[in-house]
Amino acid sequence: MEVGSLPVELWRVILAYLPLPDLGRCCQVCLAWRELILSLDNTRWRQLCLGCPECRHPNWPSQPHEEPPSWREALKQHALCTRTWTQNVPELQSSACLLFFRRRKDRRVWHVGPGCEFETLRGALGAVGPYDRVVLHPGVYEEQAEVALKVPVELVGLGQLGEVALLVCMEQQCPTARLCNLVFMPPWFSTVVYKASWGHVQLDNCNFEGAQLQIRGPGTCQARFCSFSQGSSAHLLGVVLSLLDSCDFSGSDTASVTIEGPPVSERNWACKHLAALARTFPPCGVSGNNSPPRGPQAGSTGGHQTPGANVKKEHVSIEDWQRRTGVDAMCQGTVIEDGWSDGDRSEGEEESRDARGTNNGKKTVTLDYKISYDHHGLSHLLKPQPDGSLPLASSPDPPSATPVPLTFQQELDRDPEAQMLEASTLGCILRRCLFREGKGGVHLSNYGQARLEGNVFRGLNYAVRCIQNSTVVMLRNEVCECRASGVFLRLSAQGLIAENNIHSNGEAGLDIRKGANPIIVCNKIHSGLRSGVVVLGNGKGSIRSNQIYNNKEAGVYILFSGNPVVSGNHIYQGQAAGIAINENGRGMITENVIKENQWGGVDIRRGGDPVLRNNHICYGYSDGVVVGERGRGLIEGNRVYCNKGCGVWVMSSSLPQLLGNYITHNYMYGLAVFCRKDPDGGEAREGNWPGQEGVGGEAGSAERRDAEGEGREGQENLNEEGELFAWESDLDSEDERHSARRSISVALVESNCMSFNGAVGLYVKSSEPLNVFANLVNSNRGTGVAVLQSSQLTRLVTNCVLGNGRGGVTVEKDCRVEVRGNGVYKNSGHGVSFCGSGQIVENDVVGNRGYGVQVSGSADIKVLRNRVQPAQGCGVAVLGPVKGVVHDNLLFQGHPENKEALLHMDAGNESCVLRNNSVLRHNNSCTSAPPWVLENPPPRPLASSPSGLSSSQYPSRVGISMTTRISATVESGCHSGSMFCSIL
Repeated sequence: MEVGSLPVELWRVILAYLPLPDLGRCCQVCLAWRELILSLDNTRWRQLCLGCPECRHPNWPSQPHEEPPSWREALKQHALCTRTWTQNVPELQSSACLLFFRRRKDRRVWHVGPGCEFETLRGALGAVGPYDRVVLHPGVYEEQAEVALKVPVELVGLGQLGEVALLVCMEQQCPTARLCNLVFMPPWFSTVVYKASWGHVQLDNCNFEGAQLQIRGPGTCQARFCSFSQGSSAHLLGVVLSLLDSCDFSGSDTASVTIEGPPVSERNWACKHLAALARTFPPCGVSGNNSPPRGPQAGSTGGHQTPGANVKKEHVSIEDWQRRTGVDAMCQGTVIEDGWSDGDRSEGEEESRDARGTNNGKKTVTLDYKISYDHHGLSHLLKPQPDGSLPLASSPDPPSATPVPLTFQQELDRDPEAQMLEASTLGCILRRCLFREGKGGVHLSNYGQARLEGNVFRGLNYAVRCIQNSTVVMLRNEVCECRASGVFLRLSAQGLIAENNIHSNGEAGLDIRKGANPIIVCNKIHSGLRSGVVVLGNGKGSIRSNQIYNNKEAGVYILFSGNPVVSGNHIYQGQAAGIAINENGRGMITENVIKENQWGGVDIRRGGDPVLRNNHICYGYSDGVVVGERGRGLIEGNRVYCNKGCGVWVMSSSLPQLLGNYITHNYMYGLAVFCRKDPDGGEAREGNWPGQEGVGGEAGSAERRDAEGEGREGQENLNEEGELFAWESDLDSEDERHSARRSISVALVESNCMSFNGAVGLYVKSSEPLNVFANLVNSNRGTGVAVLQSSQLTRLVTNCVLGNGRGGVTVEKDCRVEVRGNGVYKNSGHGVSFCGSGQIVENDVVGNRGYGVQVSGSADIKVLRNRVQPAQGCGVAVLGPVKGVVHDNLLFQGHPENKEALLHMDAGNESCVLRNNSVLRHNNSCTSAPPWVLENPPPRPLASSPSGLSSSQYPSRVGISMTTRISATVESGCHSGSMFCSIL
């Protein structure tokens, strides 16, 4: 009969009466009939699937109200799974094989119950033949001794689930068996209700109440739509392959599923069928709020909009960011220290401005006669790109795009080990199960192996615990509301944890310690009551392309010699630091986007020694990078911008290396080196300073006061289940990466760009030595470099300090500073204002609006071989009882109308010697091009090749290998020969 002879709706009504075999036959008539039968998916196929007594809703137990993609496919999958136990075909002689198939075809059905053939289960099992079916009528069946299954058999409960209960302990001694629609409860003599050690058992739609299922390799198990409640659990010991699909685990006293021991070498007949069945499963996931937040947190003051998994490019100007974050006036007299304000102008600076103010009726003062300095050694950082765009160092707008995180497939393509783990099917496979309201979910130990896919873990003490060289593969699970850590790995555990939604846990989302080394990629780890990921106690791991956000403590917390690779993650909107490295933690932290965190984007302290490379650290509500007391680390090639505090904050007793970073557009200082140590009490822990109330007021102070609390509380609560910390016995020797890093004994700031920050570019108030080499400090709203305290020597060598809103370099009294080989150009205040002791040697100080070099107070200073051209005012001014020498300097007149003395010293000063200084003035009769140029040497800082600050020029596994050589001529005898002659 043609399909078109009746309306399709009528055909569907007729076909709704057909049983499953007839529907299959109709599908084979023709293509039109097949399409018609397939169109019954939401009607007849749904009826057949839900009416099957041997299975439940396809998405039970985690999502029972969600429709499957296809009811027909769900029914097909169920039919395939229920037949696995019958696939046992042993290699027999031909006659025996024929007998075998005849017995299967002619198998009998036995009924057990009151008034039936057998009244007891033991009596029926003694009479059945291979592959016979035993139907248990409603009732409770109890046996006082262990029951053995000696031939393949199928036990099926009649009626609704729960009407047939077994109080038995069964031991399987046959190749295969199937149990369906039964309730298992433990007998009086054992909690184990079923055990198999070499055959295969299939469990469909069964309940276990206070009972234990035990499978020992080479035995295998396939359980579908089973419920384990009231402390029930499954123990798998040395299994090669077992499958638990769509099961419900609740109320466990220990772990719901325990997998122990390596897979045994022997395989039973079911392994290949289970492996084939596992490969036919469609990819499964869990529903839930997997999408990250799209806007700032409730209660926050705004901020850069948070992208989702695919990060979009957007143009953000600094004015827009200021407006959105409530920053309406940056550096308006910003108080930096008591008695010293970034907004105050010195006497000479005011004089030069007053002089210009009296010329309002005349032509505007311009540097028509300025000396060109455009070709200094760092000028390539300021030149437009070939496409016409401005480089980061000269762009008034912050970077407009951040890296897009890799997809899971991209991660697999570049990581063969992850690819191998993702394809593995050894051990126990758990799919679409629900673990809830118990102590533990899945526990692996002693080289156990498991694959967890599409499960939900909710309301447990922990979801997954993997220890003792075990391997776990977790794909697309939901882990939430655990009272301790969600996923716990230790004692050399490993595996792949990918595309999971891990959130709202009481402790860390993932806890990695004691040599565990998992691959953690493309997960969403968020909304935790503590940290997102914790790596401690010599733990390792590769943490890549994850979204880690909205955790109450650090997004990633590394301590006690934890040493992971943290790469390509988006870590944002945390209520503490983005990444915290503490208590001798290490780690390779590269190419992450760390933004919108309440505390520092990266916080390093108390022996933390990471490699921090090529990260975007931005839009934070505090500082970008904090190096606290005793912090170390290589901080290289990062972009630190648009943070409401400082770009980088370095505290006492720390020894970081800052190389090739772009520190731009931060609300306060670009880089601050502060003297205060972390106190033990409730004082400021990250260097709270006067005037911070302008940034965060009391709230900002509270954040800093509590900054150390995370580490101290972590030491207590990370001590899981009372085990004592004894990390000293577990610690490895120094990692090979340290051998490639430059060894230093003084904090090093080299080849960085500090631009467009809201206050001082580089601020120093420290009692420890500091080396500042080859940096570009430009266009900051405050002073370029301010040294307020430096009881030990601070070296400012071969830097370019350009176009800052106040002075170029300011050194306060009692500071020991060496200023050598720098270019100080076009700043709005004095070029160099010096009140301390030290040297100002071989610098080019050109185009600054105040004095070129001002030396004042009781400074003990050498001003040697500098080239100075002020815009207006003195070239070199010696004010007050200054001690020292000023000689061999070359002073150029700026504008011809500048009548002030280029070399000035207060009358009565007999302790300062002026000698061999050259003063060049304009020839008023000459109207040609500027007569002077900086040559022999060219404009400072000097460089042999114009290479950039890009960290891509550093080898990926070498701490530093600079391609720019910046040299400085050294005065003979200076510092007993300890001064660098060549800085690499």
